[in-house]
Amino acid sequence: MLEELKKIVCNANLELVRRGVVIYTWGNVSAVDRDKNVLVIKPSGVPYDNMKPEDMVVVDLATGEKVEGKWKPSSDTATHRILYNEFKEMGGIVHTHSINAVAFAQAGMDIPAVGTTHADYFYGPVPCTRPLTEKEVNEAYEENTGKVIIETIKERGYDPMAIPAILCENHGPFAWGKDADSAVYHAVVLECVAEMTMKSLILNPQTAMPQYILDKHYSRKHGPNAYYGQK
Repeated sequence: MLEELKKIVCNANLELVRRGVVIYTWGNVSAVDRDKNVLVIKPSGVPYDNMKPEDMVVVDLATGEKVEGKWKPSSDTATHRILYNEFKEMGGIVHTHSINAVAFAQAGMDIPAVGTTHADYFYGPVPCTRPLTEKEVNEAYEENTGKVIIETIKERGYDPMAIPAILCENHGPFAWGKDADSAVYHAVVLECVAEMTMKSLILNPQTAMPQYILDKHYSRKHGPNAYYGQK
């Protein structure tokens, strides 16, 4: 079972390269096996070129200890792990440094919902967290990155599966989904939406979208009355 999950996670990582949202070693994908209580994630600092399923690393979800693999797991493993432990609906998580989403993160800005492409995937603004304190960075940087994501979601009171991405201020985006493939999909869409929104705000800083359009476009694809696509 884990061998299959390694293949899925490896391919999901390579899909980030194919879609142009990562270069060099900038990014990682993980997926969780709830039955075995482990996550599978990209190794730290290993280039995507020639990366294979056997390079993926298995980590205990409870302890964070490496269970299997020849490499060290991604340096962002603690962030992934704390999110999986908090939100049981998450099956896959992605972190990238994609240019336009990072621009919003570095500016400390939410990505506002100003168009229907955004509304199709994110039911409201994609939030930006507060910056981590110096103590939080020095004490347990990656773990506290996960904690500030959780803090933001809870303080704003929304369903993280309805807005399956977030921006960490000064850092960059995390995205997630029911599995690794959907998490990658959301990360790629997030980058496209960030670019569209940035250009819209340059042309018209007052650009906005009515709530009823957001409601309509999101509900067309999600929920009990969704009708987009084929049965």
